[in-house]
Amino acid sequence: MNYTVHNQTIDLGNGREITIETGKLAKQAHGSVVVRSGNTMLLATAVSAHDVRDDVDFLPLTVDYREKYAAAGRFPGGFFKREARPSDTEVLVMRLVDRALRPTFPGDYHAGTQIMIQLMSADAEVLPDSLAGLAASACISVSDIPFDGPISEVRVARVDGEFVINPFRSELERADMDIMVAGSMDSIVMVEGEMNEVSEDEMVDAIEVAHKAIQAQCEAQIELAKKTGHFGVQREYNHENHDEELRGRVNAALTDKFYAAAKEGSTKEERKAKFSELKEEFMATLSEEEISEKGFMLRQYISAAQKKAVRDLLLNEGIRLDGRKSTEIRPIWTEVDYLPGTHGSSIFTRGETQSLTTLTLGTKLDEQLIDGALVRKNEKFLLHYNFPPFSTGEERPLRGTSRREVGHGNLALRALKPVLPATEDCPYTIRLVSEILESNGSSSMATVCAGTLALMDGGVPIKAPVSGIAMGLITDKDLGKYVVLSDILGDEDHLGDMDFKVTGTEHGITACQMDIKIKGLSFTQLREALAQARDGRHHIRKEMLGSISEPRSDYKEHAPRIVTLVVPGEAIGPIIGPGGKIIQEIQAETETTISIEDVDGKGIVEIAATNKTAIDAALAKVKAIAFPPTVEIGEEYEGKVKSIMPYGAFVEVIPGQDGLLHVSELDWKRIERVEDVLKEGEVVKFKVVGRDEKTGKIKLSRKVLLPKPEGYVERPERPRGDRGDRGRGRGDRNRDRGPRSEERNND
Repeated sequence: MNYTVHNQTIDLGNGREITIETGKLAKQAHGSVVVRSGNTMLLATAVSAHDVRDDVDFLPLTVDYREKYAAAGRFPGGFFKREARPSDTEVLVMRLVDRALRPTFPGDYHAGTQIMIQLMSADAEVLPDSLAGLAASACISVSDIPFDGPISEVRVARVDGEFVINPFRSELERADMDIMVAGSMDSIVMVEGEMNEVSEDEMVDAIEVAHKAIQAQCEAQIELAKKTGHFGVQREYNHENHDEELRGRVNAALTDKFYAAAKEGSTKEERKAKFSELKEEFMATLSEEEISEKGFMLRQYISAAQKKAVRDLLLNEGIRLDGRKSTEIRPIWTEVDYLPGTHGSSIFTRGETQSLTTLTLGTKLDEQLIDGALVRKNEKFLLHYNFPPFSTGEERPLRGTSRREVGHGNLALRALKPVLPATEDCPYTIRLVSEILESNGSSSMATVCAGTLALMDGGVPIKAPVSGIAMGLITDKDLGKYVVLSDILGDEDHLGDMDFKVTGTEHGITACQMDIKIKGLSFTQLREALAQARDGRHHIRKEMLGSISEPRSDYKEHAPRIVTLVVPGEAIGPIIGPGGKIIQEIQAETETTISIEDVDGKGIVEIAATNKTAIDAALAKVKAIAFPPTVEIGEEYEGKVKSIMPYGAFVEVIPGQDGLLHVSELDWKRIERVEDVLKEGEVVKFKVVGRDEKTGKIKLSRKVLLPKPEGYVERPERPRGDRGDRGRGRGDRNRDRGPRSEERNND
């Protein structure tokens, strides 16, 4: 063996632990680890380039997370049977790790860096997403890549009233809080999760519990780095060259002017024009040679001067770019029922951010099949978020759904999911689509508000309206100053130290997402931000309810109507029929859509149609099969001819029960071919005349409902078992042929 393996163990309590191993796999990567908990194993690798492009003034960081189907002993779906583009689940994990890692790299490090995390072995109970951040940080910690870490991520859930770190999948199903928290030894850097209307204090308590677990995991990474000899050892780099004399000229010429321009208060376009004018005035004082040689530095210094001016204005005078106070919410207007052809629609506009959201109601057949490496399930609630370039006045090609769009849509979905009605109260598959038409600050929170309004406009009986707000933070550690901002602008997000989105009802928080760009955010500041966010959420909700105060009493006229019926488990097969024949016939005859599912030994039947008459007709047919009435001998019925045989036709007496209409019972006269009288699919009247003693099959007669022809002679029926004629000779039998032939003619 020509390699050395190092291990570190982390105790999670309750007999659970995490092990980190390095030195065995992927040794050509700059750093690699295998993180294991239970049978879940993640391979994480880190590679960072040594060459840097001259025109790059940021960190080109890429985080990839992929779940291998082989890890769970499964084949990928699709024609090619191999993993392809990442699923939404994988994209969301990538975003969680990226947002936690990015602030921990040095600001002047611009080498292309790639972190790859791969699920190589799966455990049905151990969720890999709660280990991905730890794996990513650990592989960097055992490399020479400059890194102000370590960091880690954990999931904290409240299960049966107790906080649990990295709960099992089965435990998470009972949780009323599910939060992913990332942090370093001394601070929190990222929070994202969903909750069932919890208080601000409960949320902070969960974050504090998570931070203690994060600190233990950071200590384990430090110990592992010491074992490998990488602790405190980082590569030398020089990715930025500076001209302090030029920086001073920029600050002297522009900082005060930027301060004054920001103080005027204006719209996004007006500010952009003012700042651009000031930049151009300064650039005009420089020579073309200086601009050509030092353009890269100029962009940095001018941007830094603008950022400092805006931050100083907020900290010194409490004045924001658009003239608002720190707690003030931008003007809001809303409208519902805007699109007549949808099942529900709304417009939510807050300042220069606008969402047009639509609601579509569907049947069980419209559910989304999630076919991942670890999970295969159907989703009844879908929320999609679209962010076209015109929403920010830009021109760029569309290249499919971005990671940002996936993440923002997921946050809005998690915010609204806790207030959706139970299936028995609303059997629909629900899809919300948010089209962002304008954007200047927190379009994801606009999506939450517009989604609430669209649901209520469509008559979906949600438990309570949900509103959302984005909070910001500006700090000056040297002066000990900070200010918390409500309803931040796009520029305030870019220039600030925190982006904290909070959603909730009147009763509590339903979802949150927080990204911290600085170290040392205190829990006191966090509690202050949450309290200020609560006031902002309540204000926004009241503004929303001016358009519609509660869900409509009924769905739109053109929305599908759905009824559900619980039937015995043994009725599922008869309702479906061989090859789906019965259920397809019912759908075709009644113009409905029917689905049936086995749940705990019972059949859940869902019938959808655009009108009540169709639903009632389908419901009657399904009930007749699931709860069949007794077929009474001597009663008259009407049914469809199901199939034709040489000896007769099988006719549906009641749904699910057929009877034989023998050729001799079609008419009083003799019928040579059944097809001459009946056709498949034809509806015929008949009478039930008996049951076969041996098989129990139902005997039918059509002729008994028809008048007898004149001169008809009933053929006498000999009792079975009469042996009296056995002694008769052939001649005796021949003498009987005349009369019997007459009887046949009468038939």
